[in-house]
This record gives sequence, C-alpha cells and structure tokens, in this order.
Amino acid sequence: MVGAVALADDATPTKITVALSGAVGDATSGQETLTLKGHTGGVRSVAFSANGKRLASASWDKTVKVWDATSGQETLTLKGHTSGVSSVAFSADGKRLASASNDNTVKVWDATSGQEMLMLQGHTNFVLSVAFSADGKRLASASRDDTVKVWDATSGQETLTLKGHTGGVYSVAFSADGKRLASASHDNTVKVWDATSGQETLTLKGHTSLVFSVAFSADGKRLASASGDKTVKVWDATSGQETLTLKGHTSGVWSVAFSADGKRLASASWDRTVKVWDATSGQETLTLKGHTDWVMSVAFSADGKRLASASLDKTVKVWDARPLIPEPK
Repeated sequence: MVGAVALADDATPTKITVALSGAVGDATSGQETLTLKGHTGGVRSVAFSANGKRLASASWDKTVKVWDATSGQETLTLKGHTSGVSSVAFSADGKRLASASNDNTVKVWDATSGQEMLMLQGHTNFVLSVAFSADGKRLASASRDDTVKVWDATSGQETLTLKGHTGGVYSVAFSADGKRLASASHDNTVKVWDATSGQETLTLKGHTSLVFSVAFSADGKRLASASGDKTVKVWDATSGQETLTLKGHTSGVWSVAFSADGKRLASASWDRTVKVWDATSGQETLTLKGHTDWVMSVAFSADGKRLASASLDKTVKVWDARPLIPEPK
C-alpha cells in the first residue's frame, strides 16, 4: 500500500506549522541497535539495499563501504574516488551502487564484487547527490555547478542537463514512476522537473536558507525538504503548495526520508539528532540521540522497521524505528 496523502480529502489546503517538544520513545522504538565503525573520515551518506540486508555508506575518506545490515560486519570497501564521497545509492535490484564525489564524478560499482563499472564525467564542480530511477535505467546527479544531470546507467552517457537553479544543487530524487525529478539547492528552493524532457515544472519557495535534501513519498503525491533554516517542509508535489512545516531541530537539517508507506518522515540534523515525525500531522514521535557530531544522512529500511544514520563522527548507526502505535490489523 502506498502512503496516505498529507491532507484528508475534505481538508481545505492550509499551511500547518508544528512545534512540539518532549518526543516519546520506549524500549522497542528508537533504540540504537548497531554502530558501524570503519570509516576514517566523516560519513556523508547512507543507503539501505531494497531487501534490507545491506547498507552502503559514503565518506570523506574517499571510500564507499558496504555492510551487513544485521550483523554490522563490513563486507566491501570501494576505492577509486580521488576526493570525499558525498552520496551513495543502491539500484532497486541491489546489483549496483552509485556514488557521487567531490572529485566531480559519479561512479557505478558492482555491489557484490565491488568492481568499478562506470565513471560519469561532465559536472564541473563537486557532485553532491546521486539517485537511481526505480527501473535502474537512469541515474541523476546533483552538483555544486548549479545543475542536475541525467545519465544512462548502463552506457554512462549523459542524456539531460537541468539548468535553472541559481546555486549549487545538494540533493536529487526520482519519483517512483520515474517521470519526475526533484532537486534541492543553495538558492533556498526545491525544483521539480520532467525527467524525460528536462523541463522545469515547479519551483517550491518557502525555506529561508539553503535546502540540503529532498525526497518523494512513494506514491509521488508529496515532497519533503530539509533546510539550513532548521525545518523540514512537506509539499504537495503536484501543486507545489506547502502543507506542513516540521519544527523541532535546533540546527540545520541536512537529510530527510519518507518511510515506504508514507506515514513517517525521518530527518537528520547538525544538532546531532535524528527525528521521526508523523508525515500527516507533523507531530514529532521520536528523537534519536547517540551521534557525537553532525548527522548528515538518514534512510529507512523498506519495511520501515529500521533507520540508518550517517554522521561526521565517522560512524553509521542503525536504530529500531518501529512505530510506537501498532498498525491496525
């Protein structure tokens, strides 16, 4: 089942601002279950494989690591980038990994052997984010050169360059159907693009500082964005209307992710915490504390039971993310 829409059917479109403190947790939700140590530099990005069995992490130590998500054992170290690695993504079938680096390139790797398969060159500045389309046929990359590029994920050929942002682009995401791309920028905006033609279809304005991260809900009806203004915003992905502002972090928010069912959002912040929110009401439900430096990335497992977070403290942590209220049977 895909997630519920942000507003009830009979609701009038409104902007809701939520500021709640005193998040609740218990022994079975919000508990830290693993700490993955091995990187020698800050960890900038983390991703689960679709089956939840593996985690990949990208670090300023110029490597990508693959881990067993149950035991926490490191299984691969991917070396080849000549500068820090800012982003990592699994293909949906789990056979490939893509990484984006400050060496201005994107690399594609065999996720089993660790062999480098492709190097994508074309950006003229740091590449800060990478995403696979759900069918694995395309890659999108976001760069400090103010552009998003789309690539053929098999041949490595550049197929589109999306221009419109007036500042570096920190994050890029495909909608699940592959028809749209969303990008988050230093220019304080989120843009939505037609992923086939490259045409800009929406510009979402509301953040008062840099936008570092953007994510689609699985049903494609909502977008979430994370900003240096300490907030997460939720938007109607069709109209571009802002529907929620999530307030609670005490410093900039670098990463945001929807759970696969669309019911929850997770956010990672420079305040060293991860927060979990009800994606419909905007209520804060958990605050996960344990990292000793900025938290740069957060990802849900596909079943929604676990969260992974990446931090400049050189670790990845895995948390129990099961909802506090059981799902109705």
